[in-house]
Amino acid sequence: MRVVVTRPQEDAQAWVRKLTQGGLDAVALPLIDIQPVQDTQAVRSAWQRLPQYTGVMFVSGHAAAGFFAARPPEAKVFCESARAWATGPGTRDALLRLGVREHQIDAPEVGQFDSEALWKQVKNQVRPGTRVLIVRGADSQPGNQSQGLGRDWFAAQVLAQGAQVDHVVAYQRRVPVWSEQQKSLARATALDGSVWLLSSSEAVANLGVCLPSQDWSLARAVATHARIAAAARQAGFGVVLQTRPLLPEILASIESLR
Repeated sequence: MRVVVTRPQEDAQAWVRKLTQGGLDAVALPLIDIQPVQDTQAVRSAWQRLPQYTGVMFVSGHAAAGFFAARPPEAKVFCESARAWATGPGTRDALLRLGVREHQIDAPEVGQFDSEALWKQVKNQVRPGTRVLIVRGADSQPGNQSQGLGRDWFAAQVLAQGAQVDHVVAYQRRVPVWSEQQKSLARATALDGSVWLLSSSEAVANLGVCLPSQDWSLARAVATHARIAAAARQAGFGVVLQTRPLLPEILASIESLR
């Protein structure tokens, strides 16, 4: 049984290694292409305004990497007075690698790893008049309602508390351009009992762009969030399991499909 990893290329290769070490036949087939922003002025300006923010929410490790890649030379470290908010352990680990001190980071420790879980942890920091910065990527398909639901929900909670929300785009997400070999692999794994590991609703939407006429009724998927599972079912996947984005739980979900 093969596992198709759909994360962006660098992340996908890391997960392929982990799943292979877990005894699975894993292959990378990225459904999101990550690119730097062409103009970093907005990010550099956000760095200069950091002391004004109570919290800076990073929607992903890629958001953190893009934000720090455009750090102006005079910004030696992340502002000590601001909190760095991460939606899950992957984003938290990325911030630590980038030099943010552990005591500055807020992230869900157990249970859910998403915007809703993060909000439960940080909502008491948000008061009327405070400011919050959301560091995000540019959507691969602007206008797609499945994209950015978590971050938009989070922003709505901040506004409801009487605080101000600013956004800055730190990287670009694009629909990948698949080779004929990749398309052939995708078509085969839609029919042969392979398991698709889906970690983004946007990735599911991009799959419909890459293979617009593919029938997914025989395909199986493991999704790492309820929203992603719902998107996979809507796309036509015949079997969809939901799990948390932790390696032991992902392995267990995949093994349950044997």
